[in-house]
Amino acid sequence: MKAHLLHRDRDADLAAGIAASPDDLSADLELPTLLDAMAGGDKFLRDVAARILLTSLSDTEEIRYRQAVLADCIAEPGIIRQLYQIAVSTLQEKRRAWGFVSSRNPSSVLRAAVRQLEVFLPGLRQLRLVADEHGENFRSDGLATFFRGLQHDLDDAYFEMFHRHLNQLRFPGGELMSVQLGPDNSGINYVLRSGRTRRRLRERVGIVPRTVYSFTIPGRDEAGALALTEMTDRGTNLVANAAAQSADHISSYFTMLCIELGFYVSCLNLHDQLAARNQPLGFPDPLSPQAGALSCTDLRDPCLALRTSHVVGNDIDADGKSLIVITGANSGGKSTFLRSVGLAQLMMQAGMFVTAQAFRASVSHGIFTHFIREEDPEMISGRLDEELARLSVIASQISDGCLILFNESFAATNEREGSEIGRQVVTALLETGVRVAFVTHHYDLADSLRRQQAHPALFLRAPRQPDGRRDYKLVAAPPLPTSFGSDIYYRIGGWLDEEDSADYPA
Repeated sequence: MKAHLLHRDRDADLAAGIAASPDDLSADLELPTLLDAMAGGDKFLRDVAARILLTSLSDTEEIRYRQAVLADCIAEPGIIRQLYQIAVSTLQEKRRAWGFVSSRNPSSVLRAAVRQLEVFLPGLRQLRLVADEHGENFRSDGLATFFRGLQHDLDDAYFEMFHRHLNQLRFPGGELMSVQLGPDNSGINYVLRSGRTRRRLRERVGIVPRTVYSFTIPGRDEAGALALTEMTDRGTNLVANAAAQSADHISSYFTMLCIELGFYVSCLNLHDQLAARNQPLGFPDPLSPQAGALSCTDLRDPCLALRTSHVVGNDIDADGKSLIVITGANSGGKSTFLRSVGLAQLMMQAGMFVTAQAFRASVSHGIFTHFIREEDPEMISGRLDEELARLSVIASQISDGCLILFNESFAATNEREGSEIGRQVVTALLETGVRVAFVTHHYDLADSLRRQQAHPALFLRAPRQPDGRRDYKLVAAPPLPTSFGSDIYYRIGGWLDEEDSADYPA
């Protein structure tokens, strides 16, 4: 039995390689906020969501397969949560029934396997019942195949066989086995047999000749009891291994079901929270890396939406552009927009919805971030050295078809030096085939990239209203030589002269 809810032809692999520099990516895109919402207080769901979110898909068909399953889950959330709870409860019952097992004792292994199989049986029956009652409600390839598989594999004949084998493995009449004598009169070729191990009533009363001869080991005969146990273990060894493998197979199935359904349950948790905040939610359109696509309508930062009620969406069309440069007023929404792009790309390549009315983008072979860091007293060198060290790590991992997001990088030095570093870094990345989005306050850097026109680029600006307000709506516009940093000075109580006071009303 296979679930195959995350991939069409294979199980989820949580041991697969995750995104490069996951700690930096998580910190820069504020993933803990997103993961907390997905987890809903459940550590297992958080771990599963984090692992799958950071293991990006690069095949558009795989992404669409997962999107279709998630769309089905959103349409029938109660059934998906019920399936997940069945898998979780079954594994919890298994742990309670497990007990101590000695791997060198076949009888002990067999008893433990039988206990597990007894626990799994109700869980399998519940899965079959859900499939019978609700399987026709699902249209995605993943869930439709999953429910058909349950009905086919867990049919009445299967459960009848399951019961029959369990009854036999309990050995209600004791173990019956055959054994041959070896050259030295030791037992060889032990075989466990099915059939009666006790004399029938007619034999016991002497009506018919005896077919079974037996003897009883005295209660204090420890050596005899040990010899009998050794014979029993040799006879039941193959059956114990087969029963243990069967129990492991069903246990692995429920474990995989927890993982794969757990991811979709975590997506449902996030969907519920964002929908309750009236955020736009839609499935993105993933395109091949060669398409060079990136466009959106009302794109928002889901992490910001989870923390505050006032979130502004942005519309951009960067199709065919390998470089996006974002400049403009301080506190104008530049960093928020950059995070929204990174999160949308990451969520799209996990097969999830995004917080936008529409989003289409080429898949990336890797997503990287290089955001400015706050002062850290534990730094052993300056901030610029720390930025260059992080960039060196990225340079060793990044390749053609990747996406990198820079947020005020190289701002730890003067504008001339920072602009020159940024210019050389961006040029090298673009020539390598990497897509770049760069938020900067360095006018020299932004203006020089605009004037070079060496690569297709989109220049966005965070505008400032005449009265100093920000509307957080980026517009396509060339960079300005000011970021209006004085606005922040006045906002925190700086002195205004008469000439400036008209622009900054009380």
